[in-house]
Amino acid sequence: MPEKVPSNVKKQVEERAKGCCEYCMAQVRYSQDYFSVEHIIPLVGGGTHSMDNLAFSCQACNSHKYISTEAIDSISGEMVPLFNPRNDSWKAHFRWDENFTNIIGVTSIGRATVLKLKLNLEGLVNLREVLRTAKKHPPLQSI
Repeated sequence: MPEKVPSNVKKQVEERAKGCCEYCMAQVRYSQDYFSVEHIIPLVGGGTHSMDNLAFSCQACNSHKYISTEAIDSISGEMVPLFNPRNDSWKAHFRWDENFTNIIGVTSIGRATVLKLKLNLEGLVNLREVLRTAKKHPPLQSI
C-alpha cells in the first residue's frame, strides 16, 4: 500500500487552494462532504506526493476523476488532458454562467473536465445559488 500524504503537506495544499476545490471551486467551509488531497497524475500512473502533483479536491470531483488524466471533448470528440490545477489557469479553461451557478468549459480541456468531473451536479448548483444570494460565492480566485 502506498504511503499517505503527510498531514503538513495536506495543510499546505489546502492553503494554496484557499480552501476551494481546485476543479469545481466548492468551498470547504460550506461543504458537508470532506475534501481530499488528490494526485493529479495518480500514483498508479507514475505520480508522486510532490506539491506539483497535488490538488485540493472535493469528494465529488475526486471520485469522478479517480485515476483519469484524460477525457473526451464534447465538441471535437477527441481525447484531451483533464484540467491540471498546477499547469493550467482555471480562468483560461472555465467561466461562470451569468448567474455564477454553472461552470462552462471554454476550451477542449475545460469542456472535457466539466463533463468528466460532473462540475455542475444539481446539489452543487443549488448550493452555489444559495451562497451567491448570501454573497459568499463565487470564490474570488475564480472571477
